[in-house]
Amino acid sequence: MASDGQEYLHQSLGQLKKPHGCIVTIFGASGDLTKRKLIPALYNLALEKKLPERLAVVGYARSEMSHEAFRDKMREAVQEFSRTGLKDQAVWEQFAATLYYVRGGYDEADGYQSLKEFIDGFDRNSRVPPARVFYLATPPDLYGPVVERLSATGLAPREADGEGRARVIIEKPFGTDLQTARELNRRVHDVLDESQVYRIDHYLGKETVQNIMVFRFANAVFEPIWNRRYVDHVQITAAESVGVETRGGYYEEAGVVRDMFQNHLLQLLCLTAMEPPVGFNPDAVRDEKGKLLKSVRAIAPEEVASSAVRGQYGPGQIGDQKLPGYRQESGVHKTSPTVSYAALKFYVDNWRWEGVPFYLRSGKRMAKRVTEVAIQFKRPPLLLFKSHALDNVNPNVLVMRIQPDEGVSLTFEVKPPGSEMVVSPLSLDFNYEEAFGSGSPEAYETLLEDCIEGDSTLFTRHDWVEAAWALTDPIIQVWNLSKPKSFPNYAAGSWGPAEADELMQRDGRRWRKP
Repeated sequence: MASDGQEYLHQSLGQLKKPHGCIVTIFGASGDLTKRKLIPALYNLALEKKLPERLAVVGYARSEMSHEAFRDKMREAVQEFSRTGLKDQAVWEQFAATLYYVRGGYDEADGYQSLKEFIDGFDRNSRVPPARVFYLATPPDLYGPVVERLSATGLAPREADGEGRARVIIEKPFGTDLQTARELNRRVHDVLDESQVYRIDHYLGKETVQNIMVFRFANAVFEPIWNRRYVDHVQITAAESVGVETRGGYYEEAGVVRDMFQNHLLQLLCLTAMEPPVGFNPDAVRDEKGKLLKSVRAIAPEEVASSAVRGQYGPGQIGDQKLPGYRQESGVHKTSPTVSYAALKFYVDNWRWEGVPFYLRSGKRMAKRVTEVAIQFKRPPLLLFKSHALDNVNPNVLVMRIQPDEGVSLTFEVKPPGSEMVVSPLSLDFNYEEAFGSGSPEAYETLLEDCIEGDSTLFTRHDWVEAAWALTDPIIQVWNLSKPKSFPNYAAGSWGPAEADELMQRDGRRWRKP
C-alpha cells in the first residue's frame, strides 16, 4: 500500500496516461539484470494491473532459446527474485503469454531484421500504435552499436515531436569519463531525439529518494531553514557492507568514484540541495538538478589532497566472520591500486548554500550497509545556559534514511526530569515500513512503469551526465597519476580510513556512525 505522500509524488511527477499497448524489448535477455530485476519488476507490475492492456515482452540475446524455454527460465527468475514471489499462478500464466524470445547478435543485421518482423507484426494488430521500449541490459560497449542498429532498421526512428513513442533505456555506466560520455551522447543524438532517451539510475526509482522532494517541498516547516543561515553542513553516505564479490573484474576498471559518486551520490546531492522546480514535470525537475550540479565547485587538481580521501579495504573481521581484503578478492590484481572507498568535500556556489560544505562518502566492506542524507544544523548560542555550564548542547540533525531502514529522524535537545539543569538528545523517528507496510514497489518497477508511460522525470538527461563527469574526472585523473602507497588503509568491517576522519576533523566536524 503506497503512502499518501508517495501517491502524491507519483501523480505530481508528470505521470502520463497508461498507453493502450506497448512492446518491451530487452537486449541482453540472458543476463543477470534481466532475471534478477527486469522480468520480476514487470511481473509485479502485471500483478498490480499497472501494465498496458496489450503487451509483449521480447527477450533478445545471442543464445539459442525458444519462446517456451525463455518463459520457463523467467518463471524461475520470478520465483527466486520477485519481492512477491510467484504470488498468483493465473497472473503468471497471463504474463508468461506475453513473453517472447528472438535470437540475434548485437551488431548483426539478421537479428534486428527478425526483431523488426516480430514487432511490425505486433503493431499491425493494434488499433493504436503501441509504444516501443528498448531496454539495453548489455555491456556498456554495446550501447552505441545497438542504438545505431535500432535506428538503421527503423525499429526506433527519430521522433522530434516530443511524443517519443520509441524509447530507449540505457543502463549505467553512461561512459567511463567525460570524453566517452560526450561521444556516447553524440552517437545517441545522431539517431534519436533526447526525449526518446531514458538514462537509468536505479537510485532515482527508490521510494525514499523520491520522497526527498516531497519532504522538502510539501512541508512548509523545513524549507525556510534549508539554507546557509541554519545549516552547518550536509553528510551523504552510501556505505556497503559487502565486498566486490564476483564483480572484481568490473570493479578493477571502475572503482568507487565511477561506480557510486558520478551517479548515485551526485543525484542525492542534487535532490537535497536543488531549488524548488516550477512544477513536477520532467523538464522542470531536471532543469533544477542541472542548475544545481553546475553550481557545485569543482575540486581542482591541486586541491584533491585536501578535499578528497581514497581508500582500499584490507582483511578484517565482523564478529566471528573473517573478511578478505580487496586484493584477495576474485578477479583483483594482487597489488591493485583500485579505490574502494572515497570521501569528497564539495561546495555549492549559489545564494542558498554559499559556504556550506557537503561531505560525500561511499565504500565497500564498511561496518554497516546504509545510505542516508544527514542535514546538521548550526549549534544554538549558549548565552541562556552560561550559568549552568552547558557547553555540550548537540546540534539538531535531520536524517533521511534511504536504505535499508527507510525513514526520517530529527534529533533535538530536551531536559530530563530532575532538579539539575541538564540537557539530553532525543529523536523523533518516522519509519516507512511501520507506517505503510513493506509492499512498496522496487526501483525498477517504478522506472519501467514511468518509461512505458513516457514520463522521463526520474531519468537522467544528457547535460546532467556530462556535468557529473566534469566533477569526478579530475579527481580520478589525479589519483591515477599518483599511485597510493598506503593501500590497504582500512580494515574490512570498519568505517573507512583514518584520513577520512582527519578530513572532517580539520573542519572541526566528524562523520556520523549510523
